[in-house]
Amino acid sequence: MTIKNKAYIIGAYEHPTRFAPDKSVAQLHAESALGALQDAGLELKDIDGYFCAGDVPGGSPISMAEYLNLNLSWLDGTEIGGCSYIAHVERAAQAIAAGKCRVALITLAGKPKSTGVATGTAPRILGPERPETPWDLPYKPTITGIYGMITQRHMHEYGTTAEQLAAIKVAASHHAQYNENALLKKVVTVEDVINSPIIAPPLHRLDCCVITDGGGALIVTTPEIAKSLKRPLVKVMGASHTIKTSHGGYIAPTETGAIKTGPEAFAEAGVTPNDIKYASIYDNFTIMVLMQLEDLGFCKKGQAGQFVAEGNLISGTGKLPWNTDGGGLCNNHPSNRGGITKVIEAVRQLREEAHPAVQVKNCDIALAAGPGLVVGEGHAHATLILGRE
Repeated sequence: MTIKNKAYIIGAYEHPTRFAPDKSVAQLHAESALGALQDAGLELKDIDGYFCAGDVPGGSPISMAEYLNLNLSWLDGTEIGGCSYIAHVERAAQAIAAGKCRVALITLAGKPKSTGVATGTAPRILGPERPETPWDLPYKPTITGIYGMITQRHMHEYGTTAEQLAAIKVAASHHAQYNENALLKKVVTVEDVINSPIIAPPLHRLDCCVITDGGGALIVTTPEIAKSLKRPLVKVMGASHTIKTSHGGYIAPTETGAIKTGPEAFAEAGVTPNDIKYASIYDNFTIMVLMQLEDLGFCKKGQAGQFVAEGNLISGTGKLPWNTDGGGLCNNHPSNRGGITKVIEAVRQLREEAHPAVQVKNCDIALAAGPGLVVGEGHAHATLILGRE
């Protein structure tokens, strides 16, 4: 069953905080939910579907449903890492199309900054019952270490350079300067990036995303309800999510799950990469932007380095305006998960509510895509195509 045009995103809200030592995680979820509801012109009593991931207190939708006093006919706590919320839009659209709910709420929140979580540089915590633990634990892998090795492989195979990767951070900073809530507003140069400290060779500090507190929420609803509200209409045109395993250690280190989700989402939407006016692409590391641009079909394999070096990600001058809020590299990476912010900025662009300096002209079709968990050790990926009506 296709979900094309069977559900609409009618509310979107990004929590303005980047540091919240005085708030609980449940409070951030609730404030984000209320912000999205206000944006949509709805109330908590209208919600009959709730979607969240492992960042909610207790790791289950039940606690937050109780906290918000929701009266639900459908709930979903699918946990596939940072792309969970992109996939939740697809799953909410499926539930709406099947008549399981009429107004779905999706929330994310977390406090890694105020609690001092060393997300990328501390060894990964692997539970004793995970089947990969005996093989991985002795090496104490870190997330930045894994992505550093992936970057080295991409450079080896395709001649990608540190300067090309730096151009991605430069583009993000050009956009973030206009976002009053962005954590990093300073415009940087290629030289700034490559002169920043090495974190995991060849990745520099400025090749890595920010760590922030915060949250966000989305409201997905039926076409009938969406058209009854006085809000711009953003329809779900196509979507896909997958799990890309490590194939027992025989991984393809320069490939992401976008190689599957991109073609499937484009096919359902009935569009091609050339039709996309704006792209939100998850940027936990600069290398991940590069690989997803290739796997989604915006560039041939090995050619994204040159594409980004030419400034094509910068709104107003480039061929593919990207992450116009500053993305995870400069703006926000709440709860160490960036999927929901990618959808939120895509909605802003389609509504023509982005900052005037970065608003894409005639933006009628947008993409939000990103990975979850860790590439190279088995990861999820989700792609979403949205359209303005």
